[in-house]
Order: sequence, then structure tokens, then C-alpha cells
Amino acid sequence: MSLKKNILVSVVGPTAVGKTALAIEIARYFNTEIVSADSRQFYREMNIGTAKPDQAELDQVKHHFIDSHSIKDHYSVGMYEKEALALLDELFEHHDVVVLVGGSGLFFKAIWEGFDEMPEVDLVLRAALNRWFEEEGLAPMLEELKEKDPEYFSLVDRQNYQRVIRALEVIRSSGESFTSFRKGKAPNSRNFENLKIGLNLERDVLFDRINRRMDLMIDAGLFEEAEELLPYKDHNALQTVGYTEIFSYLEGKYDREEAVRLLKRNSRRYAKRQLTWFRKDEEIKWYQPNESERIIRLIADCLNA
Repeated sequence: MSLKKNILVSVVGPTAVGKTALAIEIARYFNTEIVSADSRQFYREMNIGTAKPDQAELDQVKHHFIDSHSIKDHYSVGMYEKEALALLDELFEHHDVVVLVGGSGLFFKAIWEGFDEMPEVDLVLRAALNRWFEEEGLAPMLEELKEKDPEYFSLVDRQNYQRVIRALEVIRSSGESFTSFRKGKAPNSRNFENLKIGLNLERDVLFDRINRRMDLMIDAGLFEEAEELLPYKDHNALQTVGYTEIFSYLEGKYDREEAVRLLKRNSRRYAKRQLTWFRKDEEIKWYQPNESERIIRLIADCLNA
């Protein structure tokens, strides 16, 4: 008797490329469920700015890790790894295929292979780095990160000060690059096969979709949502594109027109960083969003192989 084959279909790619629609089509075809790997869609207070599946989409297929946490909760990628792997064990008891979808590279890595152990960090050093950030901002910290770990610098969300500070903590504590710890050990074993599907579009088309998505979000009340979240702006979940620009506008640092310009520019830059991250993975098979039939055939062939 052959062992049951479990296939995790991971749908990755830049923001606004069409990952949600493809994931739903795959899940409906294989009568399965979707697990989100989007680090912003976990939070129930963040709706418009995270491009969550709408209610009609949620009604089509059961989704997990959507609105599962509050921005007030401490939630890390390590915690996600444990919870999501436990969920996948349950789902694979009833399904041969499960769909993992999102744009957060670190969260995919957590599911695909896990993370290395990081060195202990001196709390005095952590406090010193936080003071440095408060006094001088991110620019000098990014310069140090670029000098000491150019590989991680090319991947990190450069507006997320917690991630920048975390990398510098490790670098200064150990004398080694942050990247060296992230690659230090063999991947953890998993009880499923990975089938990695990447979606992409021509750059001009993708950037136009990003710009139009931002216009739709603004029309839907993105500025008003951000204003309600302003008291929580220092929480980790809100240190992200789509909110930080509006927080600065609300604090009088620039006008609304400039905020809109920055929202679109930074969203385009975020998409480029996402592509940089995923293109390093040679296992990802790349498609256009309109090639869903080819993708479904590929999944079926893997199941029957």
C-alpha cells in the first residue's frame, strides 16, 4: 500500500498580482482549504490596508489565519510556524492538497523549512539600539546594516524598524552577519511535499495594478481606518507599508497628496522586494495570473505521480 501523498501548494508573488483569486480557484477545484501566510492579514483591526479576501471570497473556501489575532497581541513568525504546522497536520488528515498563500517571505520560510536558532541578545544593547532609533531614525541604522550584511539589507522591509533593529542586535552581539544565522542549519523535516507556484506580471502592468488598488483602498476608507489605528501606531503589526505613510500625514509631516504619492511608491517598492526574495528560490515555478488551468494540471500531475 502506498503512503498518502500530502502536497502543500504555496502561491507566492508580489502584492496585487492576483494570488487570492488563484488560491481560491485551486482550493475549490481540489475541495480543500486555504492557509494565509500574509503577516498583515492575521490582524482583525487591519482590513482595508491589508487587501484581505472579502466576505464573498471567504464564503467560497474556508480560510485560516485571517482575522486570527489582534494588533495588541505579541505574535512572531516562530509562533506562526508552530501554529500553522499543527493546523497543516490536521488539514492533511482530510485533504491531499492544502493551499498556502500570501506575500510574506519569512512566513513561507517558516512553513517550508523553519528557522535557525538565533544568539541571545544583551538587553542593554537592545535598549541602546532603540534609543539610537528614537534619536536619529532608521537612516544610519540602515547604513550599518547595508555595510555589515548586504544580503539581508537587500531583502528586509526597510520601513520595519523592528526587523532592522533585530538584525543589528544579532550582528553586534555575535560579530557575524544576520544572514549567517538564517542559513546555519539544514531545513527541518516536513510531512508534506512543497509545490511552489509564483505569480508575476510585466512590471508596468503590475505597477498599474498596485496604483489602482491603492486608489480603491483610499476610496474604501484607508485614511479613516489608519486614523482609528493611530493610537497603536508603534505596535509591530502597524509598522508596514499602507499605514506608516498615513500616520505621518496625520501627524502633520506632509500633506494628503504627498501621503498618497508615498503610499503608491512604497507599495511598488515593496512589490519589488517581494520579487527579490522569491526569485532567489529556484524551486518556485513562475506563471502569469491567467494560467490557472496549467497550474491546476501541474498540481493534479504531482498528485498522480
